[in-house]
Amino acid sequence: MNKIFIIIVVVIALVGGYFLLNSQPSENDATNRQNVVNEKADHKNISYMIEGESIKLENGIAETEVTPDAASKVVTRYFGNELVTDLDGDGLQDVAFILTQDRGGSGTFYYAVAALKTEEGYIGSDGYLLGDRIAPQSTDISPNQKHKYVVVFNYADRAKDEPMTASPSVGKSAYLKLNPDRMQWGIVVPDFEGESR
Repeated sequence: MNKIFIIIVVVIALVGGYFLLNSQPSENDATNRQNVVNEKADHKNISYMIEGESIKLENGIAETEVTPDAASKVVTRYFGNELVTDLDGDGLQDVAFILTQDRGGSGTFYYAVAALKTEEGYIGSDGYLLGDRIAPQSTDISPNQKHKYVVVFNYADRAKDEPMTASPSVGKSAYLKLNPDRMQWGIVVPDFEGESR
């Protein structure tokens, strides 16, 4: 009876040890999982909505055909002017920055975008058009103490009567606040006296 009991205990120990060893991820599995997490977490490798179209960046760039077999392509590219800050009050560090888009003509369109950080990685926002052939300056938190999570995109543009060939020389600022549910920017009045919630 004792021999049978010992044999059962040994068999259970061996089977349990086998499953314990095989349940541990291999070094390759751990590396592959880390690569997936890194791709999701990188704001230069996620999708953003630009003019109603989902644009998936890969290493900060995306090329899409205007029409099938067309020679010209729409090129969307990471420009920069990053601001790392909490945009939605969840305590995680999000990123606000600028993308450019060239559509095959003479224009270069600049968009304010955001990447909200989650536990799974970043989620890309809708792009807010800042302008065509502008000169981006800085991206800052609003200096208005009553603004919560408001980002200011500063840039130079042309005066209304100036041609597009003129160099941007008029300072402008877009005060924007991200709606995390819709992933869209809303315009905020710079000297608004109430609180932006």
